[in-house]
Order: sequence, then C-alpha cells, then structure tokens
Amino acid sequence: MNVVLLGAPGSGKGTQAKPLSERYKVPHVSTGDIFRQEIAKKSELGLQVQEYVSSGRLVPDELVLTIVTQRLSQPDCAKGFLLDGFPRTVAQAEGLGDYLRAAGRPLEKVIYLKLEQQEVVRRLSSRRQCPKCGKVYNLLTQPPQQTGVCDVEGTALIHREDDQAATIEKRLRVYDDLTEPLISYYRGLELLDTVSADRPVAEVFVAMVVALDKLPRP
Repeated sequence: MNVVLLGAPGSGKGTQAKPLSERYKVPHVSTGDIFRQEIAKKSELGLQVQEYVSSGRLVPDELVLTIVTQRLSQPDCAKGFLLDGFPRTVAQAEGLGDYLRAAGRPLEKVIYLKLEQQEVVRRLSSRRQCPKCGKVYNLLTQPPQQTGVCDVEGTALIHREDDQAATIEKRLRVYDDLTEPLISYYRGLELLDTVSADRPVAEVFVAMVVALDKLPRP
C-alpha cells in the first residue's frame, strides 16, 4: 500500500496518518517529523532545513527527495507507506514516481484532504506541540487534558514558529502557488481521491478508509 496524503497545512494529514498506519500496518512517513528531528540535533542538514522552514519557504526539491527516498528504502517500508508532507510540487511528484517505479512498487493512491483557507488558518494558529515527544495538539479539536501541558511527558507545550500567523500566511501562499497543481497532476494519473476535511476527525477517517480499502492488500 503506497499512499500519498495531500492537503494544506492543518488539513489533518498527520492526525489521520497515525490511525491509518495502525490499521494498515504500514509506517507513517512525515517529512515534517524528519526535518524537526534534524533541526533538534542541529545537524548540517537540520541547519539548512531550519533556514527554509523559519522563513516559510519550501526546502529545495532535490534535498527533500534525497531524504524521502532514503527513508522509503528502509525495511519497514517494504510493504508500503503513508507519505505525509511530500510531494509538494509536480517536480517532486515526478521524482517520487521515478524512484518508486524503478523500485518496482508504484504509487497506488493519493488522498487529498480538502479544506478552505479560513479554516486552515484557524486550525494552524491553534496548534501546540510537545518539544520532548513531538506530539501535536489542537486547542480547538484535540486539546491536552491539562491546559498547556503534554499528556504524555508533562512538558509545557510550545507554539511552533511555523504555526505563527505571519509564517502561516507565507506557507499558504507557497501552497497555493506550488502544491495546488499536484491535485491536477494526480487526477490526470487517475490516482486521486478527494475527501472533505471540514468535518469531525472520525468522519474523515471513515471516508479515507473507504478509499483505501479498495486497494489490493499483500
């Protein structure tokens, strides 16, 4: 099951990926998580990534493609993956497609979580994250049990720089300019299913399961 999850920041890709990963027994591969790990380690790659993320710009295609394909080559991805946060441009999609075809495991499905921009801004500005375990909360839809504190670690939650208002606006402009064409690209390949994300999390999950259950299982 080789699947890409598309959608604007805040549309719920990460939220849905965890239960989908558990249901289908394939890993959730998040470029955002990989980037944040490298930034936290202050690696050379992390420093490069941070410069782009902090300014609301996309990390260059060739750099992201290298990171993603290395991750997809790991043994836990042998039976499939849920790819979240990549591709974001048609060029990245073409690079991913070339890699997967060469590996003999072509992309099987792309699910696009559709959400209006006003709701995207509202959701993103309400996100908080645990700096220790990385768990993401939403003050509107998935708040922590104790205000401002991670349920798992008991650590004070932070408001990530890329969830600040000014950065959100830049991210959405980048999304509109570069990522929207992916919808047309994957529709042309007959891989795209569109799911409305403007409804309760459980309802979105059911709609995604309906689409994914149609795929052949190993």
